[in-house]
Amino acid sequence: MTDLATAPHPAARPAPHPAPPGSAPAFDPRLEEHRRELTAYSYRMLGSAFEAEDAVQETMIRAWRGLAKFDGRSSLRSWMYRIATNVCLDMLKGRKRRALPMDLSAAGEPVAEALGEPLDSTVWVEPIADSRVLPGTADPAETAVARESIRLAFVAALQYLPPRQRAVLILREVLAWSAAETAELLDTTVASVNSALQRARATMSSRDLTDDRPDPMNEENRALLERYVAAFERFDMEALVGLIAEDAVQVMPPFALWMRGRDHIIAWMDGGPGSGCAGSRLLPFEANGQLAFAAYRPSGPGGLHEPFSIQVLHVEDDRIVGFSHFLDTNLFPLFGLPQHPDGEIRRA
Repeated sequence: MTDLATAPHPAARPAPHPAPPGSAPAFDPRLEEHRRELTAYSYRMLGSAFEAEDAVQETMIRAWRGLAKFDGRSSLRSWMYRIATNVCLDMLKGRKRRALPMDLSAAGEPVAEALGEPLDSTVWVEPIADSRVLPGTADPAETAVARESIRLAFVAALQYLPPRQRAVLILREVLAWSAAETAELLDTTVASVNSALQRARATMSSRDLTDDRPDPMNEENRALLERYVAAFERFDMEALVGLIAEDAVQVMPPFALWMRGRDHIIAWMDGGPGSGCAGSRLLPFEANGQLAFAAYRPSGPGGLHEPFSIQVLHVEDDRIVGFSHFLDTNLFPLFGLPQHPDGEIRRA
């Protein structure tokens, strides 16, 4: 069995993904201006930050190769969405859906159960940095819709839809495409699009999409999270008790174990497997439309802090009600996060 105190550092695992997009060649500026929104679209389709980057890179290559033959009958943006959709549908063939731990098993106990063995990265819905997917200059209403549609619960719910239904729902409900535009992109009929949308809505309505809908990031919530950082870095359990909701939930992909309840979460950290995180440093950024932290754990006799996890927190009613700890250090370079907590975040 594995626990956080004795597990090999995640950074020691070989990186399963290619180099981050910052190292990729630039394409025609007309194509590049759509990269961010296509990354957001691909992330919703695939549930993986890494696969979204791969899908967009493949989209850029196909578009670059076909640009000379682009006849202009549709907009360049629509044409690129058609390419991206085909790439995503190809990638989803034969794949199992990605999930969050609570989709796979019942909540566990902090002491009676060890973490177990990590599951393959393809099992999990992964987080994504806001800087890679949210529009930079959009109006507040558009930004709010974009934030809602990259929440972890929403993206996990999308994975329950068959791929073409998923595309229809995203195009129609998130991107506000018309039924006719969506039908043209998917080479189908308006009636077929409307039928797929109806079925997709029914599936989505059966899922609980409220568990990570964040409160607005106002001054009170920012102050709460500042207190959380101070308490976590001191590993002050008494202070943390005052910040965590009684029915809070904690998940830790790539491990299937998850916990519900403040007492269980505190027991996990205070002398349990989570005690190995004592002395960690947190660097704030934003992921999945919420405030997140890059966690750096001390390693070695010199106390050097190294990447350990991405924490995505959900704040509601002046308490922290959700902790999503993603123990995959390969996310750090993809998100532009530094290798040490005193470094600067590289914005996409």
